[in-house]
Amino acid sequence: MQSILSTICLFRQCAWKVSALHKHPPRLPSCRLHQSSRINDCLLRDQAYIGGSWVSSNNSFPVINPANGIEITSIPDLGVTETTDAIQAAYDAFQGWSETTAKERSVILRRWYDLMIENQEELAKILTAEMGKPLAEAKGEILYAASFFDWFSEEAKRCYGDVLPTIVKSKRMMFLKQPVGVAAMITPWNFPSAMITRKVGAALAAGCTTVVKPAEDTPLSALALIPLAEEAGVPPGVFNVVTCSRDHAAEVGKVLCESPLVSKISFTGSTATGKILLQQASSTVKRVSMELGGNAPFIVFDSASVDAAVDGAIACKFRGMGQTCVCANRIYVQDGIYTEFSQKLAAKISNLVIGDGMESGVTQGPLINDKAVEKVERHIDDAISRGAKVLTGGKRHKLGRTFFEPTLLLDVSQDALVCSEETFGPLAPLIRFETEAEVVALANASPFGLASYFYSNDIGQIWRVAEKLESGLVGINEGLLSSEAGAFGGIKQSGLGIEGSKYGINEYLNIKYACFGGI
Repeated sequence: MQSILSTICLFRQCAWKVSALHKHPPRLPSCRLHQSSRINDCLLRDQAYIGGSWVSSNNSFPVINPANGIEITSIPDLGVTETTDAIQAAYDAFQGWSETTAKERSVILRRWYDLMIENQEELAKILTAEMGKPLAEAKGEILYAASFFDWFSEEAKRCYGDVLPTIVKSKRMMFLKQPVGVAAMITPWNFPSAMITRKVGAALAAGCTTVVKPAEDTPLSALALIPLAEEAGVPPGVFNVVTCSRDHAAEVGKVLCESPLVSKISFTGSTATGKILLQQASSTVKRVSMELGGNAPFIVFDSASVDAAVDGAIACKFRGMGQTCVCANRIYVQDGIYTEFSQKLAAKISNLVIGDGMESGVTQGPLINDKAVEKVERHIDDAISRGAKVLTGGKRHKLGRTFFEPTLLLDVSQDALVCSEETFGPLAPLIRFETEAEVVALANASPFGLASYFYSNDIGQIWRVAEKLESGLVGINEGLLSSEAGAFGGIKQSGLGIEGSKYGINEYLNIKYACFGGI
């Protein structure tokens, strides 16, 4: 890490001036890396960020590289006091930020996007170091994350209101869209950059200010966005980042949910935690967005292209080592192609390369921690006890630590744990089915409804199944759904609200009805 003095000097170089919102501030100095595994110290930060200032603490917690167990750095373990300070900073900044023009906010978000693209390599290395996903995949996430700033920089200029046709001659009616206020975000570790930008981009475009509590395992990606935000011209207090360990996560979340100064909570994480936050947010009747757990079915019909379905399953199931909320959790394959599909999928799985994500050619990194590995093992053991057979994988990898072999199970029973719980790991369970009606019923037999996938070349079947699957997202002959232009949101116990798309900004806007009399 850099010395305190050099850190101060660095950010003096990156200072911005409010009076020059439309001008590009000085660029961050270029810090070249001598080794591919090293991280750019310009973006690797070890402090939280409140009200435009870097914040330290007497208490800290380590950030560990899951691939090798080495501590990357330690960061402040903040609590109630600092969280309250961050909320106050966001609240104080709200009036000024909400009064900026849509054009000004658009320029800043677009500049933030440009800076993320310019620093893609460095941001990706930080992401891989703390989360474990392969560097190529991390680079893809940075592009995806940046795309939300680009998208919402344009949506900022499209928050249209309405003037209604008069129904009383002496009156005129108007609808105005206005920012809700301070928005608090609690984000996950599996997409530590993109899940922040998807929320913050929409909030800032709408005119809201933000307090972000990143996941304990992956806070460095959040902190790496701050120097770029400063250079882009984001004013102090508009973007605050509160870091804390698991020991303080519950109390920090409670403060964010119950503070009367916070108007909006956006959370991505487990359904169990989401229910707790909903209860806490109800005390002040906050606006909430919840992107919660999933249990995505992946269906392959006899009419499908088997090769295309196999490729889709690989992309959908093993991206991020299976640690995504929309990855296939249950794979249903129709009788007529079951054997062919399973053999081809096993062959593709055998080509996956496991290792440290910083190494060239690696396609599968480690799981995030020991608890994640134990859950995969529990699901495999349970499925085997109910008659399933391991076709490939099935155990911890020889590399040790949290590396796990990508696993394919055959003849999995519908009553296995993997069919009712989200695995969040590299486990592909194959379940045989006979009819369309049967598999739709099996797919919908879940309290969750985030994503569903199916492969078919029967146009009638495509329409029927797409309409009948109970989920917020449906992939039809496609294994990768997410896009800044797509509306991302679950139904049932998988969440509330929409992120991304033209609808995402509405989560941060109030509609005000104004009636003019005496006309």
